[in-house]
Amino acid sequence: MATINLTADTFNSIVDTDGIVILDFWAPWCGPCKSFGPVFEAASDKHTDVVFAKINTEEEQDLAAHFNIRSIPTLMVLRDNVLLFNQAGALSGGQLEQLIGEVRALDMDKVKAELAEAEQQ
Repeated sequence: MATINLTADTFNSIVDTDGIVILDFWAPWCGPCKSFGPVFEAASDKHTDVVFAKINTEEEQDLAAHFNIRSIPTLMVLRDNVLLFNQAGALSGGQLEQLIGEVRALDMDKVKAELAEAEQQ
């Protein structure tokens, strides 16, 4: 699957799904964002079952504010609509591959049970 551009209008329809969704909050003027862009694109070409979505923080300021984006690039990874990773800073190709592998390996039933237990406390 190719990288998609996410907007406020399309956000929920993309994120509220099962499977892995990787969000890249970026801006056109950001040097590290420009460096990370090809890494993100290459991963999207390799992992066709994962949704790779870019959010331009200049155009989607409300989304950036909602997620409290203070530094870009910021990468968020969700699986089955559960936020598993949220970190500012560009990753190398190897780091992104490792992250995707770790997210794939998670037992989501266990993760959801742990989250439910934590909410009850």
